[in-house]
Amino acid sequence: MASLGELTAGIAHEIQNPLNFVNNFSEVSKELIEELKHERTQQPPDREEGPEEELIEDIIQNLEKIHHHGQRASSIVKGMLEHSRTGNLEKELTDINKLADEYLRLSYHGLRAKSNAFNAEFRLELDPAIPEIKVIGQDIGRVVLNLINNAFYAVSNKYQEGAADYQPEVILKTRKNGDTIEIMVQDNGGGIPKNVLNKIFQPFFTTKPTGQGTGLGLSLSYDIITKGHGGNLNVATKEGIGTVFTVQLPVG
Repeated sequence: MASLGELTAGIAHEIQNPLNFVNNFSEVSKELIEELKHERTQQPPDREEGPEEELIEDIIQNLEKIHHHGQRASSIVKGMLEHSRTGNLEKELTDINKLADEYLRLSYHGLRAKSNAFNAEFRLELDPAIPEIKVIGQDIGRVVLNLINNAFYAVSNKYQEGAADYQPEVILKTRKNGDTIEIMVQDNGGGIPKNVLNKIFQPFFTTKPTGQGTGLGLSLSYDIITKGHGGNLNVATKEGIGTVFTVQLPVG
């Protein structure tokens, strides 16, 4: 019950933040519209186009902010629905190497499409000997995509900080280790601080700035791997050096 209470409080807090922005900007926009109406009742020479144009521009900007924060609230709700999803998808034999290759390129080109300034080296180190295993490919793909996106985010941040002679790099590896298949996502970003390391798999916890993450990605990924596939999701990190997330999936 205590965990449920914490989760409920977290949901309420995370949704309330963007809703506060929506309410505030809506109220301000209403006042601006009233002011605009007043301006338009003025007769020449008291009526000027300048103030009206400024008011219209302010209203447009407020509407953009309302839309942005509304979308954020929507993404939080969507994330929670994904967290509680109990779909009927069945596990099928899946080529993990092919899946890893596909989602690495999907992540990179998706980030490049959002920003031409984004750039990082990436490479694959795939074990050709690993067998196909039964997984829900869609879910494993979402996990891999989330881990890769986080890795690119980490190296991009370090690059923007202006580290000398720094070349951002993300490596995706696969290998068979005993009775498990491992998928490793390695980056040479800034690493995860020790004081937050034990919180990263908690719902709603994020180190990203407000509006750039719901904090559900790693939590959902952890549930997919551990609860949905009987595997493990581990992390090894060193501040200033980088991070490696390792997905372990049972062969049988």
